[in-house]
Formats: sequence, structure tokens, C-alpha cells
Amino acid sequence: MNIVDTSGWLEYLADSPRAGQFAAAIEDTEHLLVPVIVIYEVFKKIALAFDESRAIQVIGVLKHGQVVPLDEAMAMGAAKLSLERKLPMADALIYTTALRHGATVYTQDAHFEGLPQVRFFPRSEG
Repeated sequence: MNIVDTSGWLEYLADSPRAGQFAAAIEDTEHLLVPVIVIYEVFKKIALAFDESRAIQVIGVLKHGQVVPLDEAMAMGAAKLSLERKLPMADALIYTTALRHGATVYTQDAHFEGLPQVRFFPRSEG
């Protein structure tokens, strides 16, 4: 199973030069998990950059994967992970979802660098 974090989705949706690093995971919808926090973040960023109508269309693309809701155990696990690893809330929720489902996180967010079950693509300088 695969999870693409918000940074990867935004690269893919923008068809940026880095989109290819995330394309295989996103396009393999049978094995794609989408944590609800990723829906929140992508919707917010697209609505700010464009408008709500465009954001709703984009979320339709994310929903080709399996949307994973947040439950109490995941929330508490993410809080514990955040304390242990100094992860921001959204990253802790994404990583907890990956751990629970045995998924690999595809990201360019440095908070994930060095963690197990992560494919980290450093952002290029310049």
C-alpha cells in the first residue's frame, strides 16, 4: 500500500518536473491510501490558490484511492508519535496511517527523512 503526502500530491497535480517521483504511487489506485488529513491540506491549498470549485474537482482525483478516516486510536497514536519524533500534527497523522496499514509514504517533506516505510525525495536546491 502507498500513501502520497500533500507535497507529493501538489507536485503531481501541478505536473511539475518532480511529479514523476509520485506518479506511480498515485496512479496505482488499487494500492493507494489517502488519509483524510491529506484531503484537508490539498483542498485548502487548492482553494487558496484557485477557488473552492477547483478544490472540489481536485479532491475527486484523490478519492480514486481509498480514503482512510481518522479514529480515536489513530489520533492518540499520532500524538504519541509526534511527541517521540517531533513530527508536526499532519505528518504524524499521515505516518500513523502508514504504520497502521503497512503502507509506504512518498514525500519530499524533510520531517519524514530517515523514517522506516518512507520514500523520501529531497527537494532540489535552487
